[in-house]
Amino acid sequence: MADRLSLLLETRPWLLADGATGTNLYNMGLAPGEAPDLWNETNPGKVLDLHKAMVASGADLILTNSFGANRSRLRLSNAVDKVAALNHRAASLAREAADAAGREVLVAGSMGPTGELMAPMGRLTEADATAMFTEQAEALKAGGADLLWIETISAVEELRAAAQAARAVDLPWCGMMSFEPGGRTMMGVTPMQLASLVERLRRPPVAYGANCGTGPTELLQAVAGFAAAGSERPMIAKPNAGVPRYHDDGLIYDATPSVMAEFAVLARDLGVRLIGGCCGTTPQHLAAMRDALDQQPRGPRPTAETISKRMDHAMAQAEE
Repeated sequence: MADRLSLLLETRPWLLADGATGTNLYNMGLAPGEAPDLWNETNPGKVLDLHKAMVASGADLILTNSFGANRSRLRLSNAVDKVAALNHRAASLAREAADAAGREVLVAGSMGPTGELMAPMGRLTEADATAMFTEQAEALKAGGADLLWIETISAVEELRAAAQAARAVDLPWCGMMSFEPGGRTMMGVTPMQLASLVERLRRPPVAYGANCGTGPTELLQAVAGFAAAGSERPMIAKPNAGVPRYHDDGLIYDATPSVMAEFAVLARDLGVRLIGGCCGTTPQHLAAMRDALDQQPRGPRPTAETISKRMDHAMAQAEE
């Protein structure tokens, strides 16, 4: 039986994923250095409010507040014993917001990198990483996640481990790597290598792509690399809203809602099926993206030069 994401993609040319979790919670009062995942227990009302704001802005898919809720990262907060509880609560909060939407909204269980280097450069083995991701995935599934959203990965071995976890808990999944301005991940993986990798996995993702990074222009160039690889698998683009800076005791990013709206249209015209935002992307950004996608007619596939020119123009207009 086809999963809910695949069924939705059969009826829609594109879906809007949500915006940032951590940076929005920071602007809602999360203390510097505090793990956002802990708010699932200490401030569940604010987490739920953020999910509802994303849904109200037009999101078709929302991510659970569990990006760093794996055993390795929670050890830094002395919360290793809370892996199951925090992930289950993260999924149930997102499920509550999705079920109250009055339309179909999917819940994606967010799983970020472990924070450790994979062997042989580090000490984390692929088997240990698989066990770590599986522990997280089991709780996300039990809490109501429709799929797993494996994001901001830089190493092939870690993506493979997360994919094995998705297979172990029998959930569909999506996978994203984060690419640097030079066109590779921190561990040297290129977009074309990722496109090749996902097709070789025993259980390939429903969709794959890129998230985070240094902004929409660079991420679109990475996505163009997926398209050049010839893969017919649905693509994902979820960039940061530009570069961060502090303003009035809060954290804002330099890509305005209008800039992210231009990104969204370019991503759609490039053939991306799941479009959203990562760090710095607020509900206001998301609403502008949704309006642009709904109202602007589809255009020709943009070239790399077109992407650069249109994004530069959007940034220049935003600065005026």
